[in-house]
Amino acid sequence: MTKVTFISADGKKRQDVDAPAGAILLDVAQNAGQPLEGTCEGQMACSTCHVIVCADDFGQLPRATDAEEDMLDLAAAATRTSRLSCQIVLSAAIQSLTVYIPSQSHDMRGM
Repeated sequence: MTKVTFISADGKKRQDVDAPAGAILLDVAQNAGQPLEGTCEGQMACSTCHVIVCADDFGQLPRATDAEEDMLDLAAAATRTSRLSCQIVLSAAIQSLTVYIPSQSHDMRGM
């Protein structure tokens, strides 16, 4: 299991979730009620599942593909540790992962 900590854009809310190895971070986030839309359903055709990975945890993740990097160029408020949550598959090697929800996130699923 991986302990995933989601931190809201304003930094005021933290949510800890246990996720099994093999889970996709976008699915974990959506199941936890986080405001990540994932419009393209993991096809890497949008950046609506953009998250900012804690710098201390970033090195545990496999490197982003060139296609993911290209899509992150379109993400609002992207940082050096930005990733698309649809491309992060949690492995047994990842004990914990902290991610920040970008301030520009907007989830149309609830509308």
